[in-house]
Parts: sequence; C-alpha cells; structure tokens
Amino acid sequence: MSRYTPDKWPARSPLFDRCAATPNRAAVIAPQDTECLTYADLAKQVSHVADGLWQFAQEHGLVGDQLRVGYLFQPGIPFVTTLYALWEVGWTAVGIQQTLTADETETHAAIAGVDMLVVGAGSQTVPDAIDCPTVTADSLIQHTPAATVDQRPAQWERDETALILFTSGTTGRPKAVRLTLGNLVASATASAFRFGLDARDRWLCCLPVSHMGGLAPAVRTVCYGTTLVLQPEFDPSATATVLNDRQITQVSLVPTQLKRLLEHGWRPSTSLDTVLLGGAPTTEELLTRANEAEVPVYTTYGMTETASGISVARPAQQERYPGTVGQPLVGTTVTILNDRTPAAPGVEGEIVVDGPTVTPGYLDEAATESRFSEYGFHTGDLGYQDEAGRLWVNGRVDDVINTGGELVSPAGVVDVLLSLETVADAAVVGVPDEKWGERVSAIVVPAEGTDTTEQRLRERCRDNLAPYKVPKLIQFEERVPRTASGTVDREAVRRQLE
Repeated sequence: MSRYTPDKWPARSPLFDRCAATPNRAAVIAPQDTECLTYADLAKQVSHVADGLWQFAQEHGLVGDQLRVGYLFQPGIPFVTTLYALWEVGWTAVGIQQTLTADETETHAAIAGVDMLVVGAGSQTVPDAIDCPTVTADSLIQHTPAATVDQRPAQWERDETALILFTSGTTGRPKAVRLTLGNLVASATASAFRFGLDARDRWLCCLPVSHMGGLAPAVRTVCYGTTLVLQPEFDPSATATVLNDRQITQVSLVPTQLKRLLEHGWRPSTSLDTVLLGGAPTTEELLTRANEAEVPVYTTYGMTETASGISVARPAQQERYPGTVGQPLVGTTVTILNDRTPAAPGVEGEIVVDGPTVTPGYLDEAATESRFSEYGFHTGDLGYQDEAGRLWVNGRVDDVINTGGELVSPAGVVDVLLSLETVADAAVVGVPDEKWGERVSAIVVPAEGTDTTEQRLRERCRDNLAPYKVPKLIQFEERVPRTASGTVDREAVRRQLE
C-alpha cells in the first residue's frame, strides 16, 4: 500500500510513493510509438530529466528553490516526465499553450515571470523576445548527468504553488492561476470518490496539457496507480481507434470532440465506462445522440481555478434531471449568491465555490481580491441548485445581454438555435447598439447539406423565444471561434459580428 496520503504534508511528488507501491504496473503509454513505461521506468526517467533540468539551470546561472519553468508540450511521455521532474526539484510548472502566436507566448511568459522554458516536439519556434534560457525535452532526456549533481527530491507544503495555468482568456487579458500540490491531490481524491477506482483503468489524454482538462489525468493516474494513454492531438479517426483498440476505460472530451467522433461513426467498446464531458455547455441534442450510441457520458462542471471538477452528473441523473451538472464533488461547497445573499433552492444567482481544490489566487493580487469573498471563489457563472443540491449552470454573469432593459442569457438562445436541424453550431453575444444598448447577435454554422436564411432562423426562434431574445443580427460562418479547451471565444465572436 502506498505511503502517500492526501493529509501527509510536507510531501514529495506523488510519483515516488506510487513507484514504491506498484513499480511494475503500467504507468504511461504512447500509442503512436508503442512505448510503454512502468512506474519504475517512469521514476527513473523523471530522475534523469530532473538532473538535466538542475544542471541546465546551474549552467545558466539560475539558482533558487522556486524557479518558474514554462513548458510547451503536446500530450506525450516527455510532458509527463518533465512535469514530475520539475516537481522533484521543487520548481513550479507553467503551462503555455503550443498554438499561441509569438506575441501571445511572450505575454503569457511575461505574466508568469518564467525563468526558463522547456520545449517539446511539435512546438512552434519560441519568440526571440522571450528573454530566458530554453531547452528541448529531447536534450534533457539524452544528457549525461554530471557526477556532482546531488539534488534530493523536494518536499512540498500543501499550500506551495506547484503549477500555474492560464484561463482561456475569452474576455481580455488572460489570468495566471496558481494551483498547489494540495489542490491537485484534493481534486484527484474527489474524482476517485465520484467515479471509483479499478487498477485496470486506462485514461486517454487527447486534450492540450496546458489546460486543466489535459493535465489533470497525469496527476490522477499517478495517485491512483492506473495507466495514462497519451495521444499528441485529437483526431476523430485516430482517437476512435485508440479508444477501442487500447481498451480505454476513461476519457475527457469537450463537446465538439464528442460530436466529431459521433459524426465519424464511432461507437464505444465495452471497456469504456466514463466519458467526462466539459469545457463548454453540452446540448440536449448531443446528449441524445450520445445516448443512442451508448456512450457513457458524465457531464461535468469545472474550471482551472478549482483544479478541474466542481460537480459531475452521472448518465442516469442526466436522464432524470435534464440539464443538471450533478452534485458537487466531495469536499466542494457550492453557494448561490443572489444580490450577495445565499439564494433559496431554485433561485438563480452567481455560483460561488469553496473547498480544498480552490486556487489560493491569481498571480495578480488585484484579480484575486476581486474574485473571493467569505463564501469562497466567485466563478462568474450563473446557476441554481435544487433541494437535493443538484446544480444547473445557465451562463456567465458578464455574458448576460441587456437589450432595452431586458436581460437575455446567451445560453438559452444558443440552445434554441442548436435545436434546429439547419444549425450545426452557434454562439450568441451582445454587441453595442445605439438604440437598445446591446443587440442580441449570433454567429451560426449551417448544418451540412441544409439551406437557411436569417429570416427563417428568426421565424423559428420566435416559436421558442420572447421577441426581445430573438437575434437581431445573424451572421453565417464556417466555424465558431473557440479556445483550445473548446470554450467559445466570446471576444473573437464579438469582433467578427461588430
């Protein structure tokens, strides 16, 4: 039995106690090159990379126990080894998205104050303006440790920042979120209580590892002693093959990925028991299609600031209570604030979260102060709970459109648009309007093989929406702008519409 427990602090990275408990169990698999590492293999490789990181830092004059190291990786074994190597030497990992532009990469690095960068295969060229040492993952693995390297595994306190990730940045400047090892372990523990554990579990990671949805499985599987399967990027055909041929039991997807898998004709194998669906709202139509294909969908609600999940709804719960994202995970407290006062069941308000998974704050102290109160972290999401504590999420507080004094939730308008057979995807925002203050406006992606017009869509919307909620502007596009995590990029949508 592992010596690693959530309440044992100070603690080493979870990997080394896991290695002591189950050294010969499969830890990570990379299907594209058929490589498989046991936990003993992984621990050896991590120690090797940790030596390389330490030596590289020394050579470049970087000293100190709290260096911040940015990483640019696709999902793969080098990512896992680098992440745990950083934690072995006691440094903070900073996730930077691979697909950012040069200016965006510079901005993220500057906000986080990174001391050095580790770059994996498939990364774009690091901008010259980033003034810090850069090393490739390949060179760390291939280096020969110096005989003088003697860096013992770091001891972590529960509240020390082990990870910095960025919010999606859909409205303005992205914020750097601090996450502690305590946050990450608490999230893994809460997920285990909700889903249960089996030593034969295999979790597929095909989401960006600079986001919580892609990174969380790398922590959970090590805590659980199960196997992580890593696919560099999502592709409907390749992902469908890996899911079935590799006997995957769990996978995290965003709704657009599940939709593409179903359109590809994928049907799950009997080994798959959990599809965590989050990162963006899930439509009833998609859930219906998933149920018809016997896909075991668990709708989730979570965010970077809570180290992943806040609540999860099981398939049977979704069927009985359509639209719910389930009860909060163990240890998580949800309060609905209406006019700064806890709301009664069924009354909508802002969702506020507290518990051991909640970030200690952002790197920006002013941003931290604005998002916390005596009730916990203010998510900025609107929703309500019923008498049993089941949660519904209705949209963002700052997404609400004020048109002529009437308040419109974009999520409700999107649901109506997506219910139409001529609409494949849609996004709704408010754009400035001299007469109304804001105008309800939509980007619509027409369904393949269909023909529609703005007028027809408005007529259909009027059957299910009050007149002031019907989009006054509808613009047809080939796709809806989204972030890497699948969230609608609202600023990009607004720019296109304006």
